[in-house]
Amino acid sequence: MFPGNPSHWFWGHVNQYPGPNEAGLKFQRELTGKFPRVARAWLGPFVSFLIVSHPETLKLILKTSEPKSRTYALVEPWLGDGLLLSRGSKWSRNRRLLTPAFHFEILKPYMKINNRAADIFIEKLGRFYKKGEYFEVFTEISMYTLDVILRCAFSYETDCQKEGKSHPYVVAVNKLSDLAVDRFLKFWLHNKFIYSLTSNGRQYKKNCDYVHQVAEDVIAKRKQALAGQSVEELQSKKKCVDFLDILLTARDENNEGLTDIEIRNEVDTFLFEGHDTTASALAWTLYSLAMHPEIQTEVQKEIDSIMYGRDSDDVLWEDLSEFHYLTMCTKEAMRLHTPVPFIQRQTTQNLDIDGKSVPVGTTITILIYNVHHNPFLWEDSMEYRPERFSPENIDKQDPYAFIPFSAGPRNCIGQNFAMHEIKTILVRTLRRFTLVLDKNHDVQKKEGVVMRSENGIKMMAIPRIPQSVQ
Repeated sequence: MFPGNPSHWFWGHVNQYPGPNEAGLKFQRELTGKFPRVARAWLGPFVSFLIVSHPETLKLILKTSEPKSRTYALVEPWLGDGLLLSRGSKWSRNRRLLTPAFHFEILKPYMKINNRAADIFIEKLGRFYKKGEYFEVFTEISMYTLDVILRCAFSYETDCQKEGKSHPYVVAVNKLSDLAVDRFLKFWLHNKFIYSLTSNGRQYKKNCDYVHQVAEDVIAKRKQALAGQSVEELQSKKKCVDFLDILLTARDENNEGLTDIEIRNEVDTFLFEGHDTTASALAWTLYSLAMHPEIQTEVQKEIDSIMYGRDSDDVLWEDLSEFHYLTMCTKEAMRLHTPVPFIQRQTTQNLDIDGKSVPVGTTITILIYNVHHNPFLWEDSMEYRPERFSPENIDKQDPYAFIPFSAGPRNCIGQNFAMHEIKTILVRTLRRFTLVLDKNHDVQKKEGVVMRSENGIKMMAIPRIPQSVQ
């Protein structure tokens, strides 16, 4: 028997959990303090799972290709059976087919797109300042990341950053995320038929239909342009072959490509993962730097040093590896605020954790937020300390102690794409502005499929003149 809090015969542990909010996160940190390696949990009377929060226990599952758990079926109507949710041979095949889309030769030309999208973002921040207005970080940064993923992965041009409010796609994704978490915690709504009868179920379907429509529109326009060309033919005509090109033209060892529904599932998955998780990482990094002006100043000094003497503010491919302190600050923000708070896997073979047998079919929950706040791994885990990720400290760190992109065979395929995008917009923003939080606005976390803010994050971007470096 694994350790854990006493549970109610019907509610399990659901009635102990305050909710996906600041109180709930505090509950999770306290749980990790009591059970730092593994704990059992019950979601109602029938659904049980193990929570692993320590490198030595979570690596046992992350080092394998074990599939996502059955509870991911709750988001399958939204994301389909794409790379995030698929299992076994289908996952292996699709992972192999899609990996070339994230080769550095494919990623390198995206730097120009990142910079052009950043131009629009920087201009918007300047307009907010001229009006004497604070901007809401998640709204504006989500528009930027949506613009980037649409342009880079799908060569799909929109004016989403210029609309002045949240794009309907972002609104739909946020609603789907909230509804999915709400349904997960209400185990009596896991049944598809019962959920379809509720108002939330009808809202979920409506928003699923909308995001599918966006994906289908993106695919239809590209199919028309491709007209049966191969990747090699595309490379001879285009400077940049994108993710959708590879989706539509990839062939396996049997010369079979992806079906129409498989293509839509992957587009839905990457539209979501390519903008929402990155937006969370960026928003919380900006928040962390605004919360610590002295650290923000040090980051700006590094940026000024590297960018000194440039005729353009564009971040170049070769610059990306030079922003050492900025990278430390970004990683610490991703540890502290954890953009993807949890993932789940399901065992297909017997597993041994801490000398106890875990049977086939067990759901394992890796609460990444808990790992990143495990007091046995991170001293004063609620403090923002970028030096945790200095080269000397990283050498002492277990590689499974910091897993914002998961780890092992099923890690995030787009993590390099995301980090390049994150560094680009951070450099461009901090080179031109100093960020100051609205002291009258209380920031409260909301834990969902990604970590967002219950009531947004408001800050002002005050123009600055980059300092000369002697």
